[in-house]
Amino acid sequence: MLLQKGVILEALPVLDDTLRDMFAAAESCFPKCWKVVDLGCSSGPNSLFVISHIMDTIEQLCRKKNFIGSDNLPEFEVFLNDLPDNDFNNLFKLIGGQVNGKNKKRQCFCMACLDLSMAGCFLATPFTLLIRPTVFIGFLRSVKDPSCKHHSAHYTLLSQTLLDMVAEGLVKMDDLYSFNVPIYMPCEEEVNTVIQNEGSFNLDKLHVFPVRWDAQDNIINYENDLVFHKHRSGKLVANSVRAFMEPMLAAHFGSSIVDELFGRYAEKMGEHLSEEKYSSYYTIVISLSRK
Repeated sequence: MLLQKGVILEALPVLDDTLRDMFAAAESCFPKCWKVVDLGCSSGPNSLFVISHIMDTIEQLCRKKNFIGSDNLPEFEVFLNDLPDNDFNNLFKLIGGQVNGKNKKRQCFCMACLDLSMAGCFLATPFTLLIRPTVFIGFLRSVKDPSCKHHSAHYTLLSQTLLDMVAEGLVKMDDLYSFNVPIYMPCEEEVNTVIQNEGSFNLDKLHVFPVRWDAQDNIINYENDLVFHKHRSGKLVANSVRAFMEPMLAAHFGSSIVDELFGRYAEKMGEHLSEEKYSSYYTIVISLSRK
């Protein structure tokens, strides 16, 4: 969650600029309902942090232009995506305090959709309907050479941990070699080229920034005491990777090895960070609008 929060905070200036552009374009035909779609994998309070920020920003812009009064706030329709193992009941409980907290006159209606046919209706919506600016956040590599190992070091350490467990008979060799996760992180130039070649969208904004593997380093400036923080940092990074890798690993290797795997992985990660403390993910934020 800390890693997500660090990325979100860094991306907010791009989001704010995009909201101001959308607001300026909508002045001649001000929408009664603003629709927001979150297709990411945020969890807990992070699922609502961006939504709450968007609502507050739009309301501030409306009041500045005298478009609304205190009793005539715009409506917001929010579509949330989430991981299968997350509990939407707990997520909805957070809405009252985080979204409604600043204005008790807001009303909130929640609905969870588990019907795949209903979800399919949204996914089948023509892509041409995406007229308004859209913000995407993703990870990429920092160099043009796709064979560079530096940008995927955290996956390399995970594979080394699995190899160690194979050598000790804790994981079957056949299971290891049949586990294939085709992860590809593009560089900035490749993203730009794909957008230009596709031709349907204007690239309004593009921002690239590093996010430390140890998510707390993105928020708190620690002193350079590498030995003291080695185990803490290793565990934090391992937990961040576990959050999105565990379902795949458990399904393929069995859930019985997961705790042992990530315990060992945390130790390897701690050693790695003691030598390269400021290892970073490179994150790209882009704002697109339909031509």
